[in-house]
Amino acid sequence: MAVKANADVRAYAIEKGVPLWKLAHHLGYSHENSFSRRLRYELPEDVKQEYKTAIDVIADGAEE
Repeated sequence: MAVKANADVRAYAIEKGVPLWKLAHHLGYSHENSFSRRLRYELPEDVKQEYKTAIDVIADGAEE
């Protein structure tokens, strides 16, 4: 079985207990399917870091 693209971002979200739909909402995606399509292809490292920072913000309860 092939490894999904952006497995590190997906695993980090799971580790922090942040669902991907919540990350999508935090990042301003109007529909979680748009975000899922974005994750289909490997992202540049700087974008991955932005996503991981957003995951930390959500996990710490600092969003809203």
